[in-house]
Amino acid sequence: MTRINKTFLLTGIIIIFILNSCKDNTAEVSEILAVATSQTEATIAPETKLTEAFKGYWYNGEAEITSYKLEQARYGEMREGEAVLVFVTEDFLPQQQVKADNYSEQNIPVLKLNATKNFNTGIYQYSIMQSTFYPVANNKHTLKISASVQEWCGHVYSQLNNRDTFEVTSHSYFQSEGDESFTLEKTWTENELWTKLRIDPKSLPVGQISLVPSLEFTRLKHRTIKAYNATATIDNGTYTIAYSNLNRTLKINFNPNFPYDIIGWEEVMSSGYGPSETTLTTKATKLELIKSAYWSKNSNADETLRETLKLQ
Repeated sequence: MTRINKTFLLTGIIIIFILNSCKDNTAEVSEILAVATSQTEATIAPETKLTEAFKGYWYNGEAEITSYKLEQARYGEMREGEAVLVFVTEDFLPQQQVKADNYSEQNIPVLKLNATKNFNTGIYQYSIMQSTFYPVANNKHTLKISASVQEWCGHVYSQLNNRDTFEVTSHSYFQSEGDESFTLEKTWTENELWTKLRIDPKSLPVGQISLVPSLEFTRLKHRTIKAYNATATIDNGTYTIAYSNLNRTLKINFNPNFPYDIIGWEEVMSSGYGPSETTLTTKATKLELIKSAYWSKNSNADETLRETLKLQ
């Protein structure tokens, strides 16, 4: 039974209870109804039934690590670098919204994506990381997103938590951005679509959608973190997102067969400022994919795995 059907059933029981009750239970019933309603509003689709293939691939005690050759647009020029996508399943604490140290029935199973980029701009280096915690049930929006960007001028950090609303905090060394804290209405986020794709590409939203761009994009382009209008399409292993008001298009190329691994991506948008501004295409091309319990591979001898991944 889906969560929505369970909620309808619960609501029906409550109504019968109200009609047949001989005493005032208004406060108690209102509280139960509020919980039922919030569960319905928080659910965006029926729960995805995990296949044996999914369980065998994602619950074998290893992460999936994929390296990419990166051609990154920055300041109106192309830069060479590396990108890595690390997908791994873990238990998530719904209240604290962090990885659980121990198993509990209250934990939420998530597919986490840690996405990193490293590239140089002239004399100094950029290091970018985004983390997305998405429920494997595939029936709610992302539970949490965080992103950090480090370079020699300073660093910025942003985080989105899915609670009653999307709670956003952002910290930056730029005066115009500074320390911010605000809320957004729940909607699709670009970050969650990468993990949603890995669970079931057919469940990706298509057509005209309201979408919060990746936190990497909003920080690098100094855009307001909010939902923008976008058009999403999927065709022959390519998921395309076009933002009408941002002059930006993202194409994610993936294997149309399980485990739906990501082959690469392209991001077309304006780069640079003033006279140097031009439209450039950031590209990531797959190098290698391995499965590994990487958290235990921390000795000098394990550096050979970086050679396997063709990472500098």
